[in-house]
Amino acid sequence: MAIESDNTTILVIDDNPTNLGVLYGALSSTGHDILVEMDGRSGLTQAQKNPPDLILLDVMMPGIDGFETCRLLKADPSLREIPVIFMTALSDAVDKVKGLKLGAVDYITKPFQQDEVVARIDVHLQLRKMRLELARQNEKLEQKVQERTAKLSKALDDLREAQTQLVQTEKMSSLGQLVAGVAHEINNPVNFIHGNLEHISDYAQNLLELICLYQQRCPSNDPEIQEFLEELDLEFVVDDVPKTLSSMKLGVDRIRQIVKSLRNFSRLDEAIMKPVNIHDGIDSTLLILQHRLKARAGKLPIEVFKDYGNLPNIECYAGQLNQVLMNIINNAIDALQEKEDWQSSNSALSNSVDRTPSSISIRTQAVSPDWIRIVIEDNGLGIDEANKAKIFDPFFTTKPVGKGTGLGLSIGYKIVTEKHGGRLTCVSEPGSGTVFSIELPIKQTVTQTPKLFSISDRAGETHLSESRSNRPPMGDTLNNKVVYFPKSL
Repeated sequence: MAIESDNTTILVIDDNPTNLGVLYGALSSTGHDILVEMDGRSGLTQAQKNPPDLILLDVMMPGIDGFETCRLLKADPSLREIPVIFMTALSDAVDKVKGLKLGAVDYITKPFQQDEVVARIDVHLQLRKMRLELARQNEKLEQKVQERTAKLSKALDDLREAQTQLVQTEKMSSLGQLVAGVAHEINNPVNFIHGNLEHISDYAQNLLELICLYQQRCPSNDPEIQEFLEELDLEFVVDDVPKTLSSMKLGVDRIRQIVKSLRNFSRLDEAIMKPVNIHDGIDSTLLILQHRLKARAGKLPIEVFKDYGNLPNIECYAGQLNQVLMNIINNAIDALQEKEDWQSSNSALSNSVDRTPSSISIRTQAVSPDWIRIVIEDNGLGIDEANKAKIFDPFFTTKPVGKGTGLGLSIGYKIVTEKHGGRLTCVSEPGSGTVFSIELPIKQTVTQTPKLFSISDRAGETHLSESRSNRPPMGDTLNNKVVYFPKSL
């Protein structure tokens, strides 16, 4: 497209010097810039070098004639929109139609009438100017439409995400209320049983001692008593009653532990931010997921290795963090089960995949006076690069339809980063498992952001590459700001 200006450029292509002189004289007084060429090839070269706003083209020329020159002009994408006016002494309608079909916009018949030539040129220059302006307006309008469409699409996606998150949050809230209610209803009778077991144990022990004392002091040879004692197997009862009561006590203690974990997981009484022991949340989550960690038909159980550091209580929304832990550990279990299923169905190909027992490692550590880290690692199949870049996107899931909403990690990411000012990262390679790292400030009054670390657990150690300098150093600080922590951290 030509640059819009007060002076327009006209290219005249004609092999007759007399015609060129007449046209140059007529047009130069109008203020237009005039370019002149005397054959078709030169005209094409000039047009490509200095694109004009209009071309006056003679039909009858040596070499390539005007028709062929026009065809070549219209075949060039950069020149096809330039209006071409043929100049000819031919009056045959066939020739005129041929020229118009090739893309010409008008004809000027020789000999020239200067006023007519100027008038026709002005009309077509004005039409070109209007077409260019219309194209610019259409382009602006199309850009605005695209921008508006993008905004509306984003607003719709945000609304959909917010709606789904609201439903998910409501589900978690309802689940928390259900868990808390069940825990409360179970807690009362269990406490009643637990409180009376000790008395029952004492009573039973006293009764057994009384029976033994009767046997010692008042032995009886009554046949009926002897027959009942043989049927009762008194020696077995005396030996088994304390064991039975002890087993009952262990069972009740287990139920109380489960109830405590359920109450700890729901945290309905901790909707505000307050200091909590993060290890209690991890243990509660593992207890709730215990049924998924056990052995399945023909499959070994998933081993869980815990390596807890000496952490202080951290200020957080405990219920929301438990939700994050639940999603990450649940995904790790899914990945390990997927690995076992894949190995079972691809026994010949699975030799290249880690054949060690399925396991989840959970490590916690204080990485500075103000920050802690939770690392959750599995030895599943890992995540490829294409999926890893999208795992925190809303609605993205690699699970089959009906098994995942694609919101677990997205909501977890927002809980960690937006609600707690922390950082949630993922490091994974196909065939090498996945590592999730949660970094949290110990106190929410701390305005300092955590250092950014890239985590890779290879060759028995965790490699943490520092990318900020605003956190106090941990352990030995190296000149290149790379710190190595033992695997046991």
